This record gives sequence, structure tokens and C-alpha cells, in this order.
Amino acid sequence: MTEETPGFEEKPDVPSGATPEDAEPQAASPSSEGAAAPAGDASAQNAGLVAQLDQVRTALGERTMDLQRLQAEYQNYRRRVERDRIAVKEIAIANLLTELLPVLDDIGRAREHGELVGGFKSVAESLETVAAKMGLQQFGKEGEPFDPTIHEALMHSYAPDVTETTCVAILQPGYRFGERTIRPARVAVAEPQPGAQTVKAEESTEAGDDKENGGPDEG
Repeated sequence: MTEETPGFEEKPDVPSGATPEDAEPQAASPSSEGAAAPAGDASAQNAGLVAQLDQVRTALGERTMDLQRLQAEYQNYRRRVERDRIAVKEIAIANLLTELLPVLDDIGRAREHGELVGGFKSVAESLETVAAKMGLQQFGKEGEPFDPTIHEALMHSYAPDVTETTCVAILQPGYRFGERTIRPARVAVAEPQPGAQTVKAEESTEAGDDKENGGPDEG
């Protein structure tokens, strides 16, 4: 039997013609290759994560734009619905007030003839108050200039004391609701007397000449 000598350590086999130091670099080379490989994998993973992040950002931007566009469309829809609702309400009120105009005309004629008394007076005044609360406004006064957009001339005459076409009598008052004219005021109009303006112009010219000449000659 072969006895092992105490304290003796076996050394790795070394090829013939090589020294023991030659074996150390060969043993270390596999570890350096293994360390270089994980660094390349990490770079590739980072590049993939960056690409995915860019895709997510792009998708998020597109979805945000879609939501903003949808919100704008919804706001426009709400405003359009509210505008249509107000318009329908105004048309309904205007139609109702138009149907009440003949009744208001009868009340006005009764007031002019002194027949608006007793219980009829109370009911008439209540009806006029309700119509005013709903937005009905009466217009048309004697002496105001004639405006074809709000006046309807039923009678025509000439007058020497007017300088323009003027409403001299209100045959039926006009009514408006907001900016809408429900019924024009039916009036009698008077125009300046033909030739009156020429006479006035001549009188004004003569008066101006007298002032320049120091007034008329005294006898």
C-alpha cells in the first residue's frame, strides 16, 4: 500500500512543456466571458423598456386627445340643447301671449270708455299683471317718430306742425316679448305739409339776411 505523505497537496495536471503558472490565466478566462454577457443583456433590456415607454406615452397622448375632443363635443351639445330649450320656451310663451292680445285690446277699450269697473276691473288688472310678468311689453305713443319696423300705418295725413313722419294717433298698441315684436303698433301718421319746409327755409334765410344787415330799416 502507498502511504500519503502528510502535508502534501496535489497539484493540477500541467501539460508537458508548460509551467504551473500557465494554468492560472486559462482558469480565469471563462469567468471574464461570463461577466461580459450580462452587461450586454442589460443594455438590450433597457432599450426594450425605453421603446415600450415611448409606445405607452404615444398611446396616452392619443387617448388624452380623444377625451378632450369628446369633452368639447359634449360641452357643445349641452350648450346647443340649452339654447334650443330656451328658444322653444320663448316661442311657446310668445304664442300664448299672441292669443291673449284680443282680450287685452278689449280691456283697453273698456278702460277708455269707463266700463272697467267692479269685478271685471279686478280680473282685467290681474290678467295684465300676469302678462307683464311673462315678459309682455306694450309700446306705441302719440308724437313719436314713425318707425316702419315697429309701426303699421293705417291712416295718413299732412300736418303743418310736424317736421317728420310722426305718429299722431295710436289705433292699437303694439306688443313685444323680449326682442321679438309680437304685433306692431297700428297708428295714424302725419307728414309735413307739402311746401311748408320750403316756406320755413325761406323765412330762415330772410331772418339770417336781416341779422347780417343790422335788422330791418326803421321808418
